[in-house]
Amino acid sequence: MANTGIIKKRIVCPKCNETTVARLFTSINVTNVKELREKAMNESLFKWKCQSCGYSARLTYPVLYNDMKKRFMIYLIPKIDHFQLADKALEEHFKNLKHINKRIVPDFNTFKEKIFIFESGLDDMAVELTKLAISKIVAKKHNVKEIKEGYLSMYNTENNTMGFTFFIGEERTPYVQSARLEIYGKSVSVVNELAVKDKKLKGFIRIDREWAENILYRYKRGRQVAKQSRYL
Repeated sequence: MANTGIIKKRIVCPKCNETTVARLFTSINVTNVKELREKAMNESLFKWKCQSCGYSARLTYPVLYNDMKKRFMIYLIPKIDHFQLADKALEEHFKNLKHINKRIVPDFNTFKEKIFIFESGLDDMAVELTKLAISKIVAKKHNVKEIKEGYLSMYNTENNTMGFTFFIGEERTPYVQSARLEIYGKSVSVVNELAVKDKKLKGFIRIDREWAENILYRYKRGRQVAKQSRYL
């Protein structure tokens, strides 16, 4: 599996125009270098500081996160909107890996959420479906059309609950909504029934709200057809 990869890149400071050489982590293996996990989660891994004037910023660039122990890989590719990664060289490199969850994500929040999901031993497909269902409840509660942005922020098996933080309205006001794990269990059943092909894909794929909406539509459509057939 992938090891930690580092490249050096010249960066021009937007404040003083001086050039600084930065070390960028193109891939990190948190099994081999455990401290990189915390640095990725608190985003210090991506922080850059100008050596001349002290200006600091968070650098956004592609990075591959690899957890060999938990058997998942998350590829952060800023603003990517494809369902499946079109990188033949990368796919060829990892084509023989089996039983590895491989995901692509477009931003830092999703990147960190996926890490939390897989570290917790959860199925991210079922989590996305659960999140979608809970977001509709929260949207109705707050009298808004829909809530598109949110992430899993709590998972507690002792209390039989999981929690999602949603961002509501133009002000993006954070709101936490908990849910019983039975809802997640139902989502697992739906995913196992309708996402068989996606689970068999070997490449890096994007599992997000759009994917969950498609699964939910197919589920509702299937129930509707089954209901109509009973009256024929």
